[in-house]
Amino acid sequence: MHSATNLIVAIGVGAVTVVLLLGLANMLRGGNSNRSQLLMRWRVGLQFAVIVIIMGILWFRG
Repeated sequence: MHSATNLIVAIGVGAVTVVLLLGLANMLRGGNSNRSQLLMRWRVGLQFAVIVIIMGILWFRG
């Protein structure tokens, strides 16, 4: 059970990292500012979801 929850958290953290890197790449190459804002919103939402998942796992494990 622990390995499954660890995998879920790792996937969530990986998703946040990918969105963060996409946003940084877009900003550094001078891309569309609307795309940067969209990626920032996705990153914040994913971070919130991952924190909720981590807290749920910690509560479930006791």
